[in-house]
Amino acid sequence: MKKRLIDILMIMVGAFIFAVAINVFVIPNDLGEGGVTGLTIIAYYQFQWSPGLVSLIINSFLLIVGYKFLDKTTTIYTIIAVLFNSLFLHLTESWTISTHDLMINTIFGGVFTGIGIGIIIRVGGTTAGTTILARIMNKYLDWNISYALLFFDLIVVLLSYFIIGIQGMLFTIVMLYVGTKVMDFIIEGLNSQKAVMIVSNEQKLIAERVNKVMDRGVTVFYGKGNYTNTPKDILYIVITKPEVSMLKKIVKSVDKNAFITIHDVRNVFGEGFVDISK
Repeated sequence: MKKRLIDILMIMVGAFIFAVAINVFVIPNDLGEGGVTGLTIIAYYQFQWSPGLVSLIINSFLLIVGYKFLDKTTTIYTIIAVLFNSLFLHLTESWTISTHDLMINTIFGGVFTGIGIGIIIRVGGTTAGTTILARIMNKYLDWNISYALLFFDLIVVLLSYFIIGIQGMLFTIVMLYVGTKVMDFIIEGLNSQKAVMIVSNEQKLIAERVNKVMDRGVTVFYGKGNYTNTPKDILYIVITKPEVSMLKKIVKSVDKNAFITIHDVRNVFGEGFVDISK
């Protein structure tokens, strides 16, 4: 229950940040957006329809059509995200900032939208619209969520050319790119993991200390040196970035001649990391 409440709070924060991005950086500078939000902005430019209300109507329809592609928790979180996103779009409608530099607004529009959507997706929700399509692509085609979202958003942005012109469209593409990189960092980069491979003559002692001191599992691969033809046990360990220093100290204290390679890992699912069902 505590985790659920924290997740809902984070969804509210993400929805608020996203709404601020749209009303403070995007609309005042005649920029576009991707997905459903992009369509609501086009409707606002053409007919002065409320982005919050139009967003609620379109996303509600898409949720009805696409709910079967989401699990129960994701569906509930998405409904919450859609409601609060529409509410905050309405409440922040009159918010402004003093800068009129188009490039600054483009960059910060991307940063804020990326943070907002990234927070919502990270806790297991979506903002409906093209995010549902992105999750479907991630589930069935293993597409990266951020780049799948960028793909679908670009389709809407290209359509916005007829409303905001070529300059507005190009700046919007820059904003979407910035937002995608920020979103990618929020979703996968805050708790980056490292995969470590260790070749040592003291592999058993190193593995025991990693188990005891770091409470991490160790996998043993069996190999041999090509030149010496000597059998070697290779330790494979997945840890978080802050744990790298501790692991180095353990290895150094046992075998100063150990051979270590460290690789970046984008996603780690399983015990001690992220539940694969998410």
